[in-house]
Amino acid sequence: MAEKNLSAYRKDGESMERLLDGRLKILQPLKGYRFSVDAILLASFFRERPGEHILEVGPGSGIISLVLAVRSPDVRITGIEIQEDLADLARRNAAMNGLDDRVDMQWGDIRQIGRRFPPSSFDAVLFNPPYRRLQSGKINPDRQKAVARHEVEGSFSDFLRGARQVLKPAGRVAFIYPAPRSIEALSRMRREKIEPKRMRVVHSYPDSEAQFILVEGLREGGEELHILPPLYVYRTGKEYSEEMNRIFQDLGTVS
Repeated sequence: MAEKNLSAYRKDGESMERLLDGRLKILQPLKGYRFSVDAILLASFFRERPGEHILEVGPGSGIISLVLAVRSPDVRITGIEIQEDLADLARRNAAMNGLDDRVDMQWGDIRQIGRRFPPSSFDAVLFNPPYRRLQSGKINPDRQKAVARHEVEGSFSDFLRGARQVLKPAGRVAFIYPAPRSIEALSRMRREKIEPKRMRVVHSYPDSEAQFILVEGLREGGEELHILPPLYVYRTGKEYSEEMNRIFQDLGTVS
């Protein structure tokens, strides 16, 4: 889309990032919640399939959904975002990129998902949920950041339970979550009859403890978990690893 049309979508206090070699433009707040490497990792880990209808819970600016839509022109994606201003931002990003015919960003609460969509509506659900319990650490005074990072308006359990309600039989769930809470995540998956099938552990450095897990599960799947090689974000200092550089290259991120 031509740069001259950006004024129809961009609001004051927003910056624009380019991804996928400039094929995708993302508006996000200069202040407030901005996407981070977590979203990049989940977009890289997830593998959409032809013709799928995918639900993203808590899409924020919509970066993951839009990456998938550009990467796979025959998938449809619905996003449900509890923060109205971010839902509006995600809708504008979809429209700005000419993807609003396949990417539908809605304002809503995953805890009320059964009122919005019937069972077996989606082939896959993915999410990058709030990581921090309400009692853990100071809650950010910025409302966008607080809801995105703390379990203010929904927990991992809420996201997973909502996903289970709308997944088709043998549907998939994919997410990123802190490694120290891995047991909680995997046990809750089994409680919802979503069997972990594929997992990758993310480390900041080769000699550091794990920071995140990337997990894909299958609704009512059989027992067999494939643990992929670890992913190291940095080589030394703030120098990205070769694999992370390949991931960024694939996305063609330009600030």
